[in-house]
Amino acid sequence: MSSPLRATVPLEFVLVVAGEIANGVDMAVENWMAQIDSALQDDHLTTLGRMHAVQEILARYKKLTGKRELSCRNVRPLEVLSRGEAS
Repeated sequence: MSSPLRATVPLEFVLVVAGEIANGVDMAVENWMAQIDSALQDDHLTTLGRMHAVQEILARYKKLTGKRELSCRNVRPLEVLSRGEAS
């Protein structure tokens, strides 16, 4: 006997929604990384000024997301990226 709360959703629909979510996440990450890159490449700022600019971007991110601290649960992906193994 099936539950009245159980619904059948076509796989194609699920894949489209998942793809849209992934695209949105990718665009958001790209935006934040572009802001950080821009701050780090700004020739009008001193090294300390660049660091402050990046700190301001992080503070804005935390405020918008309601996060007080950022945590990296798994260092492995960062190690892979630093070696250039990720595509």
